[in-house]
Amino acid sequence: MASKSISITALAAVLLLAGCAPAPSGGSDGASDFCARMVTNSGGLEDRSFNQASWAGLQEAEMSVGLEAKVLVSTSETDLGPNVEQAAASGCGFVLTVGYELTAATAEAAEANPDIDFAIVDDVVDAPNVKPIVFDTAQAAYLAGYLAAGVSKTGVVATFGGGNQPPVTLFMDGFVDGVAKYNEVHGTAVKALGWDKAAQDGVFTGDFEDVNKGLTVTQGFIDQGADVILPVAGQVGEGSATAATVNPNVVVIWVDSDGYDTLPAEYRPFILTSVLKNTGDAVVEIVAESKNGSFTNDPYVGTLKNGGVGIAGYHDLADRVSAELDAEIQGLREEIIAGTISVQSPSAPK
Repeated sequence: MASKSISITALAAVLLLAGCAPAPSGGSDGASDFCARMVTNSGGLEDRSFNQASWAGLQEAEMSVGLEAKVLVSTSETDLGPNVEQAAASGCGFVLTVGYELTAATAEAAEANPDIDFAIVDDVVDAPNVKPIVFDTAQAAYLAGYLAAGVSKTGVVATFGGGNQPPVTLFMDGFVDGVAKYNEVHGTAVKALGWDKAAQDGVFTGDFEDVNKGLTVTQGFIDQGADVILPVAGQVGEGSATAATVNPNVVVIWVDSDGYDTLPAEYRPFILTSVLKNTGDAVVEIVAESKNGSFTNDPYVGTLKNGGVGIAGYHDLADRVSAELDAEIQGLREEIIAGTISVQSPSAPK
């Protein structure tokens, strides 16, 4: 599978509709007799995260695979079940659901509609017609943690999540392990605040939408000396970027999509890198399999090796990353791919 990230700039023109109403389809000419529906989680479509990236994948599939796609936007938990039911009743052969919030509704709809191919992002539904799309983000977050420790001027970095859930804590496990690896290699004592891997507990905001919570949590970390922050909290993470704009030398590592591209332009100078899940690429591949009849329920697991996960470039902050540090990170990447380094997490996809 190609490792390039699907561009999501086309999303700026998407009309976000509330509740169960579908947003307009993308570039399809409507001639295809194969169609797909996507259901977002309650974070909405323009979440700078996996909803947005998944929809970009379906839009890409409209052009490259040839199909008609629409998205049902969930703005609250009460939308989830009805939206999945509406997607399954659309007559389309493929339904994509995004996020753990949709697990139960996806399982129920898949059982009631055995002739429809379903896929779910970031969780596993054990059914013959449901394909899990999951990512071993700990591998890429390990590289980001090493990077964070290497660029920190204070010797303190931090991470927090939106909720204590495996797709979130997987990032956090990899991040703190990467910091620990940097300390081992360099004989340093960089601290990682916000997550205790052994206890599998840490700092969480309790939701993925309230930007002010992200600002408050991040400022608390900054007050403790942290100058590199990894928010794993969807839109909440924008609060970290806001905090960086008013605190000298503080930078942010984004997740899921490249924050340099997806966040408002004023945050670009503060985005060190992003831990990427190439969700769009996976969606294109899987919807093509559904259309051509080769769909299976075998999980898609994104890794560094298959390009399903990775870290973005350093963009405006490239001058903070020495050539030596970058070379170390690239070496670690190759060791993880080769299996010389095994990044472990209880939340890792099987």
